Amino acid sequence: MIQVQNLTRFYGRTPAIQEVSFEVEKGEILGFLGPNAAGKTTTMRILTCYLPATSGSAKVAGFDVFNQSMEVRKRIGYLPEQPPVYMDMTVKSYLNFVAKIKGMDSRDRKNRVNDVMEKTAIVDVQDSVIRKLSKGYKQRVGLAQALVHNPDVLVLDEPTVGLDPNQIKEVRGLIKSLAGNHTIILSTHILTEVELTCERAVIIDHGKVIAQDTIANMTQRKRGASRLVLQVDGPTSQVRDKLAGVHGVKKVNTDGAMHYDIECDSGRDARRELAQAVVQNGWGLLELRAKDFTLEEVFLNLTKEDGGAKS
Repeated sequence: MIQVQNLTRFYGRTPAIQEVSFEVEKGEILGFLGPNAAGKTTTMRILTCYLPATSGSAKVAGFDVFNQSMEVRKRIGYLPEQPPVYMDMTVKSYLNFVAKIKGMDSRDRKNRVNDVMEKTAIVDVQDSVIRKLSKGYKQRVGLAQALVHNPDVLVLDEPTVGLDPNQIKEVRGLIKSLAGNHTIILSTHILTEVELTCERAVIIDHGKVIAQDTIANMTQRKRGASRLVLQVDGPTSQVRDKLAGVHGVKKVNTDGAMHYDIECDSGRDARRELAQAVVQNGWGLLELRAKDFTLEEVFLNLTKEDGGAKS
């Protein structure tokens, strides 16, 4: 549904993105992640035909974003970080306006507007002037405008900004319900939302893709390390030192309450040696299990190792 090949964009002599390549399958929700100034917004603006690239190619639903931009625009819905709403219009009149400029038939427009207001839970404010709405409601109106023409592809930049926890849960459920019927690129700084919503993610830093994989693979395999959790009944300092001395153990963290979080060399299964170290010293081994890294830990590790964003 989306193919990006070697996409590059310069601002003067400064590269915003360089050789960016990835694909999004039909009906998939892809998490698009990166620090500030990493190149996320530039990439999304190119895909939505708001900005030309310096080189490379990109296709949406089989149409070239540079040579067939009008066809791409018909098939894409875009929610930028600041929702593109007209503050002096009411919610319903604004969505009708958007549906009209998107070329929707007048016979379908009313039903479609009512449908997206229902989906985004803004029916109760449909006659309110947008300026008077809370930030959360404005965000929902922005999501509704991206959905109103029932696009094949949705590009969502921080769709839960300004929402309270209950609203975030509702929007998360809405986004997940759209998968299958819509292909979605989701960019957000709330990495738990990506873990709960997406099956796959692309991480970009300094304008380059530094990782892309399923969320499961990313969290199971941090660069150069695997992870174990132990609960040991024994003197904390002695247990920590003994575990740290096991071959293949890179790092031992403890909360001082019998719990030990251990990082090992990649591919190294140290469970047997760790268990022996505990038992041979007469300590109680209460728990020993593998533990996945969170997406946030993976993200911080990758972007830290690559130097992080410059600005």
